[in-house]
Amino acid sequence: MVDKFTDPLLTPKDVARHLRIRESTVYYWLREEANGAPLVHRVAPERRGWPSVPFVAVVEAYVLRALRELGLTKQKIRDAAAEVRRAFDTPYALATQKIATDGVDIFVHYAHDDLARAADGQRPFREVIDDYLHYIDWDSTDRFASSLRLRQYPDVAPVIIDPRFGWGAPVVASTKVPVDAIVDLWLAGESLEDVAYEYGLTREQVEAICRVTRAA
Repeated sequence: MVDKFTDPLLTPKDVARHLRIRESTVYYWLREEANGAPLVHRVAPERRGWPSVPFVAVVEAYVLRALRELGLTKQKIRDAAAEVRRAFDTPYALATQKIATDGVDIFVHYAHDDLARAADGQRPFREVIDDYLHYIDWDSTDRFASSLRLRQYPDVAPVIIDPRFGWGAPVVASTKVPVDAIVDLWLAGESLEDVAYEYGLTREQVEAICRVTRAA
């Protein structure tokens, strides 16, 4: 069984690709500290270039990405992360279900001076950060994140990162088929219909997945 806190699943490059963050930003978060721990946790890779990012850190990066996209400065992101960790008394506070309640209050506090808004300038910060957090599923036993849905994939073909499947690689939520397997078969020349038949999906689902991946 994969340990979501200590087993390395992805490389920083993988995290950047799946979460659509600049690779340099991911490396910055892996180096920068908040309340005595890196903003995004990592573990020692078995070999140079091998995975070093556990699942809990993928969720940390996702939450930080949300704060960054909503207009918080680097300093305010660090301060908010440190405050959440102190309040919840865990270095993994960015990946605990508490951020969906008390954590949002802390984020709103640090965003207040900047009057952070969504890109359309209409929805308030709290509403938008709640929307981001809805893409995280929580473990009912330890209340830490159990899976993360990737926002770029449409509702017709939800794609998740779940440490229990695919060793951290994105998989289709309904079938747990790795996204890369679907796309690779299509790129090899198979029709959308044949790929769908092979993996128990609909043509619409395969087309949506391939379209998102090709646009990345």
